[in-house]
Amino acid sequence: MGQDIELVRLLDEDGTEIGTADKALVHTAETPLHLAFSCHLLDAQGRTLLTRRALSKQTWPGVWTNSFCGHPAPGESLEDAIIRRAAVELNIQVTDILPALPGFRYRATDASGIVENEVCPVFTAVYTGDAEIVPNPDEACDWAWSDVVDVEEAVSAAPFAFSPWLVQQLAEGVYTGGRAGA
Repeated sequence: MGQDIELVRLLDEDGTEIGTADKALVHTAETPLHLAFSCHLLDAQGRTLLTRRALSKQTWPGVWTNSFCGHPAPGESLEDAIIRRAAVELNIQVTDILPALPGFRYRATDASGIVENEVCPVFTAVYTGDAEIVPNPDEACDWAWSDVVDVEEAVSAAPFAFSPWLVQQLAEGVYTGGRAGA
């Protein structure tokens, strides 16, 4: 049996879905605009979970980023995609999924020349479990719970060590409801 193809939802400049493409083939030097999401996981103490992208990742290997990201499948709601990716990437269940930056969009080019070009609504979610997080090694090679202010200071001091989408999300006020600097 062949491996299942993961499809991403292609978008036009207005954000209207115009088709699908194989995720394994879409990320190139000329990546078409497509739908994704980012999620910032919070714990009971209000800390956020940072993950370090696996060294085997095609784009931005080894950089620190938000808790997890993904692409909703055709017909899948963003909330269902978040629940699915939390289980796939971190082996956990999340609750209290809320929009943080619903209109977020970014385009960035990795050092290898591969482009990310996404309409990427940003969410927060809560993890209340006591189980140790065990990331999928194909997705993340390290993780840490961090106070939001510490994340903001680290990104400000060394933005090159973080994903470009995390840097931009912080600049747009992901932890302050879209009010940068609030």
